[in-house]
Amino acid sequence: MTSSNRPLFTVAEIRQSFLDFFKDKQHTVVASSPLVPGNDPTLMFTNSGMVQFKDVFLGTDKRPYVRAASVQACLRAGGKHNDLENVGYTARHHTFFEMLGNWSFGDYFKRESLKWGWELLTEVYKLPKEKLWATVYIDDDEAYDIWTKDIGVPPERVVRIGDNKGARYASDNFWMMADTGPCGPCSEIFYDHGPHIAGGPPGSPDQDGDRYIEIWNHVFMQFDMQPDGSVRKLPAPCVDTGMGLERLAAILQHVHSNYEIDLFDALIKAAARETGIKDLENPSLKVIADHIRATSFLVADGVIPSNEGRGYVQRRIIRRAIRHGYKLGRKQPFFHKLVPDLVKLMGEAYPNLAKGEKRIMDVLKAEEERFYETLANGMEILDSALGGGQQALPGEVAFKLHDTYGFPLDLTQDVCRERGVGVDVAGFDAAMEKQKAAGRAAGKFKMDRALEYAGEGNQFVGYEKLEQAGKVVALYIDGTAVEELRAGQDGIVVLDTTPFYAESGGQVGDAGALEFGHFRFDVEDTQKIKADVYGHHGHLPQGVLKVGDSVTAKVDMARRHATMRNHSVTHLMHKALREVLGDHVQQKGSLVDADKTRFDFTHNQPVTEEQVREIEARVNVEILANQATQARVMDIESAKATGAMMLFGEKYGDSVRVLDIGTSRELCGGTHVERTGDIGLFKVVSEGGVAAGIRRVEAVTGANALAYLQQLEAAVNQAAGTLKAAPTELQGRISQVLDQVRALEKEVAQLKGKLASSQGDDLVAQAVDVKGIKVLAARLDGADAKTLRETMDKLKDKLKTAAIVLASVEGGKVQLAAGVTADSMGKVKAGELVNFVAQQVGGKGGGKPDMAMAGGTDAGKLPTALQSVQGWVAERV
Repeated sequence: MTSSNRPLFTVAEIRQSFLDFFKDKQHTVVASSPLVPGNDPTLMFTNSGMVQFKDVFLGTDKRPYVRAASVQACLRAGGKHNDLENVGYTARHHTFFEMLGNWSFGDYFKRESLKWGWELLTEVYKLPKEKLWATVYIDDDEAYDIWTKDIGVPPERVVRIGDNKGARYASDNFWMMADTGPCGPCSEIFYDHGPHIAGGPPGSPDQDGDRYIEIWNHVFMQFDMQPDGSVRKLPAPCVDTGMGLERLAAILQHVHSNYEIDLFDALIKAAARETGIKDLENPSLKVIADHIRATSFLVADGVIPSNEGRGYVQRRIIRRAIRHGYKLGRKQPFFHKLVPDLVKLMGEAYPNLAKGEKRIMDVLKAEEERFYETLANGMEILDSALGGGQQALPGEVAFKLHDTYGFPLDLTQDVCRERGVGVDVAGFDAAMEKQKAAGRAAGKFKMDRALEYAGEGNQFVGYEKLEQAGKVVALYIDGTAVEELRAGQDGIVVLDTTPFYAESGGQVGDAGALEFGHFRFDVEDTQKIKADVYGHHGHLPQGVLKVGDSVTAKVDMARRHATMRNHSVTHLMHKALREVLGDHVQQKGSLVDADKTRFDFTHNQPVTEEQVREIEARVNVEILANQATQARVMDIESAKATGAMMLFGEKYGDSVRVLDIGTSRELCGGTHVERTGDIGLFKVVSEGGVAAGIRRVEAVTGANALAYLQQLEAAVNQAAGTLKAAPTELQGRISQVLDQVRALEKEVAQLKGKLASSQGDDLVAQAVDVKGIKVLAARLDGADAKTLRETMDKLKDKLKTAAIVLASVEGGKVQLAAGVTADSMGKVKAGELVNFVAQQVGGKGGGKPDMAMAGGTDAGKLPTALQSVQGWVAERV
């Protein structure tokens, strides 16, 4: 928009004014968390502002503040929350959106939340009071009175929503985290766009129209839903609110569609610039403008296009945008060129987006280039699928083209239309729905409640000690609290004090034993029940262990020390990776146990052997320096000031542990060696890709590194003995052997070629004339695929007008080749011919009209299959 028609509030101003308002109300402003939820495998993407506070609501985490506000980046394009197919065709559907929210964790409640909401909307944003409506849950008299008596909204504009006759809590105005657990009534604020737009107020038969639009939802978590359907009051009720930034911007900028706000106006114009389209109302431009936000933020948060999980959703969004550019006539990569426009608009609010601008462009460009390649591949597959003369392309095939090869349905339909073939769209839709159902199941937002533990947090002394006296404060069997464990039972033990480290930050939990009297509880693993409560999982072989018993907790020393070596070296390796490969390297997962360290990180290409050696060298220099490790506990702001690396996507509390290992400084709560020299030796054992743009390094230390090197030495000595060479001469001897093998392979290939040529000359006489076409179907045993193709070309040259099938059998497997000369392809196609023969020998195949290959598994039926070729050709000429 130009300065002359500049909106009252830009999107950027709305973001900032919202945060400023709640900061004045003593809220802590919390940064947006990544689109990939940290430490939460139950959710595919961050889809609301409350996700980063999920553990607080469940009681498994605490924050140093009781009031918070944020502007959260959200994505709804997979699993339960999926708006992808509607994007570009409605006024308010997006894949990526921003959620304004404020929270109270046991502090203020309904009165303050609703009053502040009204104050912000009417006094800061100056919305007309008569345009605002509110809804409350049908039984929530408290919220109703606040709206009508305290705030003064006319009762006719406050609507009670819900059914107190049927399913009591089955209502849009009653929010539940899961089937059980925290829940409570909602109060939503609606804006009336005016009578010129169809639709009725909330709760009316016409409520689905566009006149009355929900802009802000206030959730009041005041109950704990029980398994039997009853509710209990929570001891500390909470508030969770959410308001869509794009919806609010549309209202404040006096437009009806989100795609008309200043941010989208700029992105749509950028999309038009790159596609050469003049019509700014074209829905495809809206799709592209929406999708550049989603895909860019996903790359910034480490999600790379792939064929599964989050990467699959990312790929689908990118290709949907490119497909719409293709529909607009854009046949070359263009999508990545919108990233700088996006950074100008949102980079200040989201620094990680601006920092990753070049990498985002590179990833999107690579995916665009890959997609244009799949278009060609899809055409080849489609040619093969249409080779049987069918009247309609099966829906399953169309879906496979779409799902596996990224071939759009509309392009499939265009190709089929040109050839007079229909497409089974109903079958395609059925296959798509089946996949969506699977995606919804995989992405379901499930909230597993923690064990019912209401006691104090335990004291962890495992940084200083591996043995400690403690008292049993809770016992569990199959998730249920019990008073005692008996011999032979598995269970979970909670102690008041423990030296056992609970799994966290990639480091596995400790193992060991809890000794009492003449008996012991074998600890096999240690996991967190809550942020400060550790559960010791294991087995009681003998005796009886009761709540209140005293025990001596002993950590398995050898396992802990091996794990510490691997954890400490991970910090050194992370630093070396960034130094050798670049600052774009970000941790994307780790597993540290007694055997190894496994580290996943962002990088677009394989790590070369030279780079691996350099990384090893840098880490081992740190180890040989034998510097003391230092751990300091400080507040988060002080930690940032020290320059400590903070892993993007991790959740940190107000108090953090800053760890110095060698020249590495990171935030980490794990256990570590006292000096770098304790690591002993570092050796990378493998490096490879685990997803597009994600690499994985596995490495070993200490005794494991020595054992690995000894195994390598044994393998080298064995190979040297086999080749009758000294280990130092092994490389030269291997080169000699390979040269000999290549020479023999070349000789074999020449012999096969001569054999095929002589056999081919003999086969010419076997060809039979069928209505003017020479038909030949013969075996050429001993020939590989290359030889079959070469022989086919020679036979076609000699027979001039021909349809040929050649077959070879090796190891019970049938190899087929079919060829048709150019003047015969109007009547006979090689792909159809080879598929006809292949189906008779337990296989299938296809290819181009002039040349096609296939295979089969039933060699016994090959003679009959070859005999049938003449009849098949006779039917078509």
